[in-house]
Amino acid sequence: MHRVLITGAAGSVGSILRDGLGGRFPVLRLLDIVGLGACQPGEELLQVDIGDLAAVTQAMASVDATVHLAGIPHEDTFERILAANLVGTDHVMEAARLQGCRRLVLASSNHVTGLYPAGQRLDPEMPTRPDSLYGVSKTFEEQLGRLDADKHGLEVVCVRIGTVADRPTTPRQLRTWLSPRDTVELFSRCLVAPEVGFTTLYGASANERGWWDLRSAERLGYRPADNAERWAAQLQAAPTDPAASADGPQGGGLAHA
Repeated sequence: MHRVLITGAAGSVGSILRDGLGGRFPVLRLLDIVGLGACQPGEELLQVDIGDLAAVTQAMASVDATVHLAGIPHEDTFERILAANLVGTDHVMEAARLQGCRRLVLASSNHVTGLYPAGQRLDPEMPTRPDSLYGVSKTFEEQLGRLDADKHGLEVVCVRIGTVADRPTTPRQLRTWLSPRDTVELFSRCLVAPEVGFTTLYGASANERGWWDLRSAERLGYRPADNAERWAAQLQAAPTDPAASADGPQGGGLAHA
């Protein structure tokens, strides 16, 4: 695999992958609607709006695999989510088909199942229960990936990302945390694992209190190194907002809104 495209490369997860995947592939092509700063060795920088199909198609030229992160990463109006997360994702996937990019790693979200109750163990085959318009948009993204895998033969991995942060800061995050180190390892495995077909998986570290079955990720070779439990005592003792607690729906704040 020579050239990997990352959309939304200026965002929090995109920045982690920019640093962590640099050197693992000969070329990282980084795309965002905003500037990406100075170009480092092995990088190609593009300022592109994924709402522009022609520009996205041009950006996809000679790309072997794509990590699609671009979009609105939180709750918003239907109109804004429609444009960025639904239409924009369709443009990225159509551009991949047109340019012969065979593998797509899609940034889905734990919010596609955010209305399941806390404590219930989830695996990726269970029905979605989105907790917000944002969660609905990620459910759409997963189904669009399924369509392109089944109908057009693309290899698609949907990553239901947990809480990406340097450390967990709430009781809920003891269940949902995904460390930066594990983020890089997970996305790297999604890019290079053979014969992924269509795969949906949860993205979390090896959290003892985790709600999600990680075996789909482990089948791709993912071996998480971090565990939120080291912060458990201090977080369990601290007062917390109900939306950040480990009770109620798994989606936390979006499920409570």
